[in-house]
Amino acid sequence: MIKIAVITGDFDAGAEIKYLSADGGGAVNSFLGQVRGEGDLEALELEHYPAMTEGALRKIADKAAAKWDLRGITIIHRVGRLKVGEQIVLAATCSDHRQAAIESCAYIMDQLKTVAPFWKKEIWRDGSESWIEARQSDRDAAERWDC
Repeated sequence: MIKIAVITGDFDAGAEIKYLSADGGGAVNSFLGQVRGEGDLEALELEHYPAMTEGALRKIADKAAAKWDLRGITIIHRVGRLKVGEQIVLAATCSDHRQAAIESCAYIMDQLKTVAPFWKKEIWRDGSESWIEARQSDRDAAERWDC
């Protein structure tokens, strides 16, 4: 089972993990990301092109499912204006074994940071805005899976 969702509203991470683990896999691993509060950051605004984004997330999930023996994958990513502390992403995997669940979840997050077509803008308390550029450390993390 693969669940992909790109949404504007909030989500219940606990309910999503419970649903993912319902078929009895022995290991569930998840990553829940929030908007970081750095300095005077007020919010993060995420834009995307729906057809392109959902297709990219599906490819990431399909590659994880092909690489590891998984019972399920959930990827939920929010778009729109998100305030500091709000949930932004959930990546969760379920497998019979912990290593597959842990590695596949890490893989998904590394790919989301580099492959998924989201455009992120920081909005500061003084009213200024700045687009976030990709970081080399994120690209390096994603490339480690190509070996």
